[in-house]
Amino acid sequence: MKRIFLFLATNLAVLAVISVTFRLLGIDRALSQGGYMDMGTLLVFSAVIGFAGALVSLFLSKTMAKRGMGVQIIEEPQTEAERWLVETVRRQAKEAGIGMPEVGYFESPDPNAFATGWNKNNALVAVSTGLWNNMNRDEVEAVLGHEVSHVANGDMVTLALIQGVVNTFVVFLARIVGMVVDSFLRRGEESSGPGIGYFVTSLIAELVLGVLASVIVMWFSRQREFRADAGGATLAGRQKMIDALKALQRAHDPHSLPSEQFAAFGISGGAGRFGKLFMTHPPLEERIAALEQGR
Repeated sequence: MKRIFLFLATNLAVLAVISVTFRLLGIDRALSQGGYMDMGTLLVFSAVIGFAGALVSLFLSKTMAKRGMGVQIIEEPQTEAERWLVETVRRQAKEAGIGMPEVGYFESPDPNAFATGWNKNNALVAVSTGLWNNMNRDEVEAVLGHEVSHVANGDMVTLALIQGVVNTFVVFLARIVGMVVDSFLRRGEESSGPGIGYFVTSLIAELVLGVLASVIVMWFSRQREFRADAGGATLAGRQKMIDALKALQRAHDPHSLPSEQFAAFGISGGAGRFGKLFMTHPPLEERIAALEQGR
């Protein structure tokens, strides 16, 4: 979950920086040619900004995850446990047909794991100390299979492409809103190009629409979890994957966590109907049921 939010936060930050930079450099105004951009130019302009944000987020995803979560990379396994972890990922990666990912761990009492990277052969798989301490090896193997499947499925690349399309429409619609508001504020005045109302309104609209558009990205994130579960079942065994999800279910008592806290493979209770739109993972019971039904 944290990896997804790091990706989204980086994406929004890059979008904002690029948008502000373009305005400070006068690129927006130059493309407007004395008025507002025509729709074709605006769409191309929006795509450039939108995909730049998503692609920068993708290429920085592994670095951001390492720094943001304090991942310790296992260069040379020092213990039997570390050797087992690295060799399990190596075997699963070979079965999945991808290059050997970097393997690491991070300090967290919660059972957690993630995979990230800009391509299938340059990925990172990391587990929390809480996962290692609270789950048996069959369950950990299944979790690793789930994460390796994310890499093999190219989920981060697909996520970036979807985010790029979403960003494009966010930037496009934000400028439309800016034009409408600016025209309203300056009605009756002679126009000499976009005014301050356009720039301020479009920036605010961009940030608001960016948050709302994340609902689409979250929906995709939830769908990919079912595929990764199926992949984990193939690499480690269906029952091991089911047992791993049940272990996560036991580890996260929804009554013991604040409503805004998220677990590694799903949100922990109290999200409410609206909050579910922003969930990165489906409820654990739905994922367990899908595996038990062979989906």
